Amino acid sequence: MKRKVFAVFSILMVASMALAACAPAATEAPMATEAPMATEAPMATEAPMVETPVTVTIGFTSSLTGSQEVSSKRQVNGFTLWMNQVNEAGGVHLSDGTVVTFDFKTYDDESNKERVQELYTTLITEDNADFLISPYSSGLTAAAAIIAEQNGKVMITTGAASDDTYKQGYTHVYQLYTPGSLYLKSTVDLVKSFDPAAKLAIIWEASSFTQSVIDGLVPYAESQGMEIVLNESYASDTADFSPLINKMVASGATVLLGGGHYADGTTFARQIYEQNVDLDFISLLVAPADTKWPELGDAAFGVATSSQWELAATHTEAEANALGLEWFGPSGADFAADYEAMTGDKPTYHVAGGYAAGLVLQAAIENADSIDPDAVNAALESLDIMTFFGGTRFDTSAEAHGLQINHDQIVSQWQMVDGELSRVVVWPADVAQAAPLFPYK
Repeated sequence: MKRKVFAVFSILMVASMALAACAPAATEAPMATEAPMATEAPMATEAPMVETPVTVTIGFTSSLTGSQEVSSKRQVNGFTLWMNQVNEAGGVHLSDGTVVTFDFKTYDDESNKERVQELYTTLITEDNADFLISPYSSGLTAAAAIIAEQNGKVMITTGAASDDTYKQGYTHVYQLYTPGSLYLKSTVDLVKSFDPAAKLAIIWEASSFTQSVIDGLVPYAESQGMEIVLNESYASDTADFSPLINKMVASGATVLLGGGHYADGTTFARQIYEQNVDLDFISLLVAPADTKWPELGDAAFGVATSSQWELAATHTEAEANALGLEWFGPSGADFAADYEAMTGDKPTYHVAGGYAAGLVLQAAIENADSIDPDAVNAALESLDIMTFFGGTRFDTSAEAHGLQINHDQIVSQWQMVDGELSRVVVWPADVAQAAPLFPYK
């Protein structure tokens, strides 16, 4: 019985194993796959800024005729070069998309104060000038400044050194030049270094510019222990300087400081030479800084002048960096090369001043990021830059608002260089091209 049960059990085991062998193999469940990554929506692109072209009109008068003709034309040439270069470069770009280009409106003021006031009124009320540049000369600028301030128009003054304009309580008028009161400080320092016992004759054109120069010169010379043996003025239209020359000779003067502008300065120098006046040193204002000075021939030799700028002593970006000042605009060499290419003439400080006036206005607009007059005015008040023309910073006190306080003078003298009469920088010593001729004969 046991044997039969075992046999049946064995048969069942074999049958179950066979069935298991014949059953299909179990397949693994497929691996769960990750859901596909959601793709990011494309970034929204900003609409390109729409540029809005705006033309800013700068108004000024120029002396195409009259006593200021020579220097005024040079100043306008410098300004025109600046404007053309900015416009050709695509203008000034502001952050709101405004692209500023410049145009100008000008009239001949005939070197006449009354005409200046009439024309600046026209520039503002009829021509809608946005900003103003001064005429050339302190007297004409004083007349224009009244109109600019009355109408709340920003005016950059160039070719105008008189201190008095900036002591009238104006808040929209800004001076580029070294003030007249400091004009001859460097010249006095030069004279004292060569002859502390020099006897000074101060003979000057009766004008607002020269008055401010003399107001600074006399106390400074006296503070340096210099002896002033003659101090007289003359009318702008003086043609015969013989009476003044005779007084100068009789005074025993060894040094002449004075002059005024181009026409009187050339006449004065010519007559000093013709009368063979014995002096150790002559420094005249304005006229000897002009490239036409050598037309005087032998009378031009040895005459010095106080200058706002000379290419040989131009200011540089390295100088600005050393002083911690922002550099703005081209180098002096590039400016001079571009001006000579445009006119065939070498630039004088009158030309450089016209160009620099444009640079200062441009810097104020860029700093303000606006052409709004109030914003530009505020930018001028805080401006502290250096250009090839020199430092630019303005007094913001109520007593002398807009007066230039960061521009220094240099002294140049007409000397023979390689057989050619040339204007060379002689003071201060650290930028001098040559030693002063003292005595100059």
